Amino acid sequence: MKTLTAYIHEAQMNKRAIAHFNVANSDMLMSIFHGAQEVSEECGEKIPVLIGVTEGERDAFGVTQIVDYITSLRNEHDYPIFVNADHTYSVERACEAIDAGFDMVIYDGANISHEENLKNTQQVVAYRNEVNPECLIEAEFGFIGSGSNIKDTLPDHVSEETMTDPNEAQRFVQDTGIDALAPSVGNVHGMVKSGNPALNPGRVRAILEETHIPLVLHGGSGSTDEDFLKVIQAGISIIHISTELRVLFRKGIEESFQAHNAELAPYRYFKEAKKALKNKAKERIKLFWAYK
Repeated sequence: MKTLTAYIHEAQMNKRAIAHFNVANSDMLMSIFHGAQEVSEECGEKIPVLIGVTEGERDAFGVTQIVDYITSLRNEHDYPIFVNADHTYSVERACEAIDAGFDMVIYDGANISHEENLKNTQQVVAYRNEVNPECLIEAEFGFIGSGSNIKDTLPDHVSEETMTDPNEAQRFVQDTGIDALAPSVGNVHGMVKSGNPALNPGRVRAILEETHIPLVLHGGSGSTDEDFLKVIQAGISIIHISTELRVLFRKGIEESFQAHNAELAPYRYFKEAKKALKNKAKERIKLFWAYK
């Protein structure tokens, strides 16, 4: 089977993007996996998918346990499913994920000083090089906000003036040796009630021209299909989806309780939530990889 690096390269060459879904439990994970399998059968090719787990989600699963879970699915089904240690805020936890065998680790130093972010990212890359060279290291450069929540209004920091500067990004990539970059290009973590901001494909293109490494879009939930396709064409290779999955999962459980308030078996009252997640995963995978 091809490596994650090979699939990212394929995405770059063919103007596609790998869908990245955050999960908090095995029900969410299996819903997305089954959705990916169904889309692959429909499209006639095994389409890669990335599963992301934040620090909190890793603690809920178990750091090594989630790696073992994903690895078993990949091996048993011969399917290109990979696992990413999403939004890791300390060097120690990044190294923990590298030790555990994650396919990808994101060191997120967007909320600290540039100097400290640079130093910490360099340490993470150096540790990866020594311990697990096949693990990809991504860094967030430019503030995208935080939190998987529903925001009343667009945060003040989201503007063209605060987007990632292509030249600064190039220097950061060169100085750290990272494998992928998550820039600020009009995106915001979470979702905005009034609608998420328009993504800026021109800024994506400019950053790619300077950095020449895979670019990752965080905060994808709530963006329009049209905006997604524009930034994929401009050079985005991975797109993160989290908040809209959490909203759907919670809504599905609430509706199940309302319809069957005496039900006690979790696998039964998770049924509608899992169905909603599977359908959303199929929708996003088709759009990002196959443009359908």
